[in-house]
Amino acid sequence: MIVEGRIDGDVATIGGSIIQKENAYIGGDVIAFGGEYRPEAKEPLREADKETLMFGAFEEQLRDMAQNPAQIFAPSLSWTFLAQRLLSVLFWFVVSLGITTLAPGAVSRAVARFQISSLKVIGIGLLGFLFTIIFTIASIRFLPDYLGALVWLMVFLLLVLVYVFGRVAMQVGIGKMIQRQFFGDGSKSEVVAILFGVLVWTALLSLPYVWTLALLALFAGGVGLVLTARSKNWRRE
Repeated sequence: MIVEGRIDGDVATIGGSIIQKENAYIGGDVIAFGGEYRPEAKEPLREADKETLMFGAFEEQLRDMAQNPAQIFAPSLSWTFLAQRLLSVLFWFVVSLGITTLAPGAVSRAVARFQISSLKVIGIGLLGFLFTIIFTIASIRFLPDYLGALVWLMVFLLLVLVYVFGRVAMQVGIGKMIQRQFFGDGSKSEVVAILFGVLVWTALLSLPYVWTLALLALFAGGVGLVLTARSKNWRRE
């Protein structure tokens, strides 16, 4: 993007750089994802209290993504994509094994709740997830900047923790279900169950378009499992 005249608002690019000509004026923030900000003047015409944010990595990938947004929902099959999936399987297997070892009781109770009443857990989690998003947007909109940023950071960290715990529990649950279905009640290996569950969820998150629903289910399931942690009355759907 080349700015030659006057822009009173913000200037932002994805997968490209921003060049400000010598006599050009930018009144808002300058944001470049996958590029850089290059003013031609030593002292560019900018407002003093405005910010400049640059993220220079993955310029080509971000440019391709911006020019073809459909690839976000339908990634192309390549060796890089397969290597990322293999690393994802290894990462989530290690994380799941670690969490089930450190907190076996919490994971077991979460798996039991999800298997007994999965629709209820996902429904409660979806409502809680939507409420969290609305609350965060309202906080950023109406609270002072520093409070809004603090709320956003806290919600982000909580959602990451909820996602990790929910995914681990749902992976273990799917793995145990596969064990019972194909190997009978005699097979109760926790490691094998984790491996089966990781493979299934990684496969679902790799399918074009389907991965968006799978990701939403993981977030909703994680939030639902956390919100229902104190509940003891469950009935099979």
